[in-house]
Amino acid sequence: MDSDPSSEPLHILLTGASRGIGAAIAERLGNEDRVRLVSTSSASGDLSNPSTAGLIWADALDQLDGRIDILINNAGVFEANPVELSDVEWLENWHYTMDVNLTAAALLCREAVRHFQEFDGGRIINMASRAAYRGDSPEHWHYAASKAGMVAMAKTIARGFARDNIYAFAICPGFTMTGMADDYLESRGGDKLLADIPLGRVADPEEVAEIVAFCALHAPASMTGAVLDVNGASYVR
Repeated sequence: MDSDPSSEPLHILLTGASRGIGAAIAERLGNEDRVRLVSTSSASGDLSNPSTAGLIWADALDQLDGRIDILINNAGVFEANPVELSDVEWLENWHYTMDVNLTAAALLCREAVRHFQEFDGGRIINMASRAAYRGDSPEHWHYAASKAGMVAMAKTIARGFARDNIYAFAICPGFTMTGMADDYLESRGGDKLLADIPLGRVADPEEVAEIVAFCALHAPASMTGAVLDVNGASYVR
């Protein structure tokens, strides 16, 4: 993929753009003159349905004249799944989170890799979480598992397709000032939880969006496979 600012515009597909980090990413990339952006949200289709990812990809291709250069997998859900639920309810919640957070992203990654092989490369950015490697609450281990999968998928794509000029990155935010994080912070004691973040505050969505923009537009090829933490030093691997 040619990232020279003087070249033709970069075509980007972003999922999960309606609020929080996704909305900040859409605004940040929307301010780039050399970017043509297609943003999707839950209104674009139910990502727990395995056919939705392909439909989103095809629609984006139509809007972007048959070429996509960058895929940003940001869509996701964060819903409690207590172990006290019935077997049926717990398993349904597990599958729903995996379908939305991981399987839909995997299907889009597959579409992207095959497409990029025809167009001399491209970039994939998977929005994961610090939960990918530190875990999460007992009610959210399905979420942590899905985000760990996002990291592993990015690393695998980077290793397997760098020769095709296909680069992949994973970004792992800690607590970020979104609706999901607000609810979580409140449920965990708010100020007490913030005391565990050396920076003294949670991240702003705009900070995460800046990292996404860097990976999409500026990161050197040798960074492929990188996992970038945005957590205020609350967890250091």
